[in-house]
Order: sequence, then structure tokens, then C-alpha cells
Amino acid sequence: MVRFLSRLAGVLLLILSPGLAAAQDATFPGTQEGDYIIHNFPFRSGEALADLRLHYTTLGKPQHDRHGRITNAVLILHGTGGDGHQFLRPQFAGVLFAPGGLLDPAKYFIILRDGIGHGKSSKPSDGLHANFPHYDYNDMVAADYELLTKGLKINHLRLVMGTSMGCMHSFVWAETYPDFMDALMPLACLPVQIAGRNRMWRKMVIDAIEDDPAWNGGDYTTPPLAGLRTASDLLVIAGSAPLVMQKNSPTRDAADAYLDETINKDLASMDANDLIYQVDASRNYDPSILLATIKAPVMWVNSADDFINPPELGIAEKQVTQIKNGRFILIPLSDQTHGHGTHTWAAVWKDYLAELLRETEPPPKK
Repeated sequence: MVRFLSRLAGVLLLILSPGLAAAQDATFPGTQEGDYIIHNFPFRSGEALADLRLHYTTLGKPQHDRHGRITNAVLILHGTGGDGHQFLRPQFAGVLFAPGGLLDPAKYFIILRDGIGHGKSSKPSDGLHANFPHYDYNDMVAADYELLTKGLKINHLRLVMGTSMGCMHSFVWAETYPDFMDALMPLACLPVQIAGRNRMWRKMVIDAIEDDPAWNGGDYTTPPLAGLRTASDLLVIAGSAPLVMQKNSPTRDAADAYLDETINKDLASMDANDLIYQVDASRNYDPSILLATIKAPVMWVNSADDFINPPELGIAEKQVTQIKNGRFILIPLSDQTHGHGTHTWAAVWKDYLAELLRETEPPPKK
């Protein structure tokens, strides 16, 4: 569905991020890709997978201090339905990874991984379908930690940044491995249980697919198109940004044509089991009870036109007070914001990243 979300200028991202679709592969000079296999990976559900594949893309090279500690590794985490390649698009990479940019690969070692169930990593559509282990966010973070420490030999992170689901993963990272990073920048999420409208539209997506007779308990021979159609409709609304959509579709006919084109392309690329698993992975997320254990400075940024994390809930302002070194920024609605997808438009919030990097810069070597 990144194809879907990117066509909305990165706006339609489920809890999601510019990734609930499949957009065109982005390219960026100097990238390297690989796969790391974790054998007999245990999931919190009690299930296990003999060979869990994690795909990753890197830019730059790791640097070490005199004690062997890596000083320049940056982990960037995608949203639901996305993958690491989404961060190679111009609105993100062109701003941050360009020569002289805040995350210039000449200075930083950047890791863009595909989370479990996403991209080129192991997922239900590889063959197990509904028999794939029921992963959650803790499983995804635990697998990422093994990828970094055992696969890429990363013993410390300069920065953990995440968008949408990746934003939520940032909080899980901070609480699970509090000494592993220097700084955190969560973008577009809330560190509380998925509830209220946010839970309801997710359940609607799952119910729409599972109620389609063609789904057949996940063992479908032809896609459950009726359920996927409803799911795609809901994703359009969940990731919507009214100003952008009104500007791009200013007439009734333009809106109808855009919707038809978008849904038809989504239906050609979505896999029902993958989507159910991706949306359901948030089912037991709730970092609120451990926010006080976070040690690294946090620069947490949401946008005022985010349908999925609406500012009127007042949740962020309350929860940030539990984070010892936490700061919450709410970007006002403007012609520069893109709803939930603002997290991918780095030009809108890069000044806050610059501030975070400056404030957490390690002391000069003696």
C-alpha cells in the first residue's frame, strides 16, 4: 500500500507510515542491502519460526571510538505496511541523507530494516499464510535488536527514529533497551494502548477481510476482494489530510476518479493476510506504564492534522511529563503538513532533529 500512500503525497499512512502500500522502489546512491536469518525465533504468542528473515538496507559506514563502541549508527523504523525503502524517497532522503544533510551517510551509518511481516522480511504471504506466527511490536523490536547486535555487530545507536508504527517501536526500544541509544525521535504516534477510534478503524479493517467468505480462514485461493475493498476505503479515511485531498481533488469528478484509481491499484497489490497481521500487531502495545524508565532524550513530534493521533485527545501533553528528558512538539496545521504522513516530509520537522542531535552530541575526544 505504499503505492497508495505515496500517491497521497505520503499522507495516507496507517498507524502507519508511508508504507501501507507498495509504492515504486526509491533509489539512493551508496545503499547496500542484505538479509539476516534468525534461527528458531520465539514469538510472545508461544509460536516459533525456524528461519526468520530480516531484510535491511544500509548507507554509510560504522565508526568506533577507542573503546570499540559504535558512535554513528542511526536506526530508522518504518510504519505499518511500509519498508525501509520508503525512506529513500526525495521528501525524506533528499532532505536528510543529502551531502551536508543532518543524517549525511558520510557521517552516519544508517540502518533501514524491513520489520517482521513487511517488505522483503518474512511475512504470511511467503507461504505460511494464516499459519504464520502472530507477531506483535515486542517481537518486532526483539528481532531488530538481534539483527543489529548479532547480524550487523552494532553495539550502540546514536539515534533511533521511527514514523507511525516505527514511532511506537521507538518507545518500545527506549523501554526495552534503555542504554542502547543516545537519542530518540518518535514521529506521529502516541505511547498508550491503541483504543478509541484508533482501535475501531483498525478492527474494521480486520473484520472487513475476515467477514469476506473468500478469505476462507486465511487459506484463500483468490483474494477476498470485497473485504480488501472495504479495508482500502478505511485506510483512505484513516490516513487522510483534508487540505491536501481538497487541493488534489477539487471537484466531485476528480475525487471519484482518484478514489477509483487508488482502490484499484491497491487491490492489485495488497495481500489480505499480510494486512491483517500488520494491523493486528498493535493489539497489545502500551508503553505508558514504563515511560519513566526511558533514559535517552526524546524529541517527539506529531502534527495537528493527524487523523490517527488527533491532538484534541490531549494524550501527548500528559504522557510526555513522565519522560525525564522528553519534549513533545505539535506541528500546527499548514499548507506544509500532510496529515499523518507529515512524518515523512522531513523539511517540516528537520529543525527539531537538528536540535536533538546538537543537544545529544557526545563530548569531543580528549
